[in-house]
Amino acid sequence: MTNLVRTPFSEISLAEPFFDSLKTDYAEFPTWFKKKADSGESAYLYKTKTKGLVGFLYVKAEAGMVTDIKPPLKAGVHLKIGTMKIDAHGTKLGERFIKKVFDHAFEVHADDAYVTVFAKHQGLIDLYTRYGFEPYAVKDGPNGQEMVLLKSFHNVKNDILLDYPRIKANGVTIGLLAIYPEYHSKFLPDSILKNEHFSILDDVSHANSIHKIYVSGIAAAGKLTRGDLLVMYRTSDGKGPALYRSVATSIGVVEEVRRIKSFATLSEFLKYAGPYSIFPKEKLTELYDTKKHHNMIKFTYNIALRRRLIRQRLIEEVGLAAGTRRWDFFKLTRAQFDLIFELGQAHESYLVD
Repeated sequence: MTNLVRTPFSEISLAEPFFDSLKTDYAEFPTWFKKKADSGESAYLYKTKTKGLVGFLYVKAEAGMVTDIKPPLKAGVHLKIGTMKIDAHGTKLGERFIKKVFDHAFEVHADDAYVTVFAKHQGLIDLYTRYGFEPYAVKDGPNGQEMVLLKSFHNVKNDILLDYPRIKANGVTIGLLAIYPEYHSKFLPDSILKNEHFSILDDVSHANSIHKIYVSGIAAAGKLTRGDLLVMYRTSDGKGPALYRSVATSIGVVEEVRRIKSFATLSEFLKYAGPYSIFPKEKLTELYDTKKHHNMIKFTYNIALRRRLIRQRLIEEVGLAAGTRRWDFFKLTRAQFDLIFELGQAHESYLVD
C-alpha cells in the first residue's frame, strides 16, 4: 500500500506500535477503536514498504448541532476529524492528509470541518492553521482540555492557502498546462488514472505536498501570477491515439513564478525546488546550470477531477482547438474552464465565485 486507502477498522491491528501514542493520550482509545470496528466503520491508512503504517485518518460527518464543545457549533453538516495521526518522516505526508480531509468534506457537502487537539501538539496545530483552521472552542474530557480548530467552507479569506482547496475563477488567467505521463501521477497522486496502479506512487515530498513546482521553458507560462488557475493536462502515453489517451485531470492555483536565474546559488535553488519538484537533485542541478531562463511555476494542487476529460471531449464539448497549436500551454476562456469544471464533475463547493 503506497497511497491513502480507505480500510475497515476490523482489518486494522490495534497492536501496531503506531497506535501507542494514541493509547497514551486517550485511555479510552482501544474501546473507541473496537466500537468503530464492530459498527463496520472505516479509516484512511497510509503504509510504506519500509516503515509500515505511518498515517491514520478517521473522519465522520455529523448533522445538527455539536454540543460537546464550548461554545457549541450551530446546526449544519460538520466533518469531524476524529483521529489524524502521522509519524513525521520528512515527506510532507500531513499535507496529503489535509487534502484528503477537504476532499471528503466536499463529498458529504459539509459546512465546515473541525478537530480537537491537545496544545502540546504544536506541529499538528501549525499544519491545520496553515490551511485555514482557526481556534474556535475548547473541549473538556477525561484526558484534559483540548483546543477545537474549525475551518468554515462558507467564509472567504481571499488567501490561496487559508481558502484552500477552494478556488476563484473570476478575474484571473486560466491556462491548460501539459505534463508528461511518466511524471503525472507521481506528481499529482489523487489524479492517478484507472489503468495505473498505486505501486507507482512513492512516499516522497513532491507527491504528498499540497505545493508543487513545475519547470517550464514556455515563455507564456512565465507571465502567470499568483491566483491564476492551471488545468493540468496529461499528454498521451503513446499506447493509442492521443484523442483518447491524453486527458485533463486536475486544477491548481499558481502561488508564484520565478526564473531559475533569480536564484543566486545552486543551494538556494535546490532548497526552494527540491521538496516540490518531481526532478531529483541531479536533474535540478543540470537545469540550474543549463536552463537559467526556464520558469519555476509553484502552484497548489487543489482539485482532482472526478471524471478525467479525454482530448476528444476537450475538442468536441469544450471547444478547444484541435490542431492549430501545440497543447503544451495555452489560455482558456472562463466559459471553457466552466465546462471542464462541470464535465469533470468537480464539486461546486470548490468554486468560490
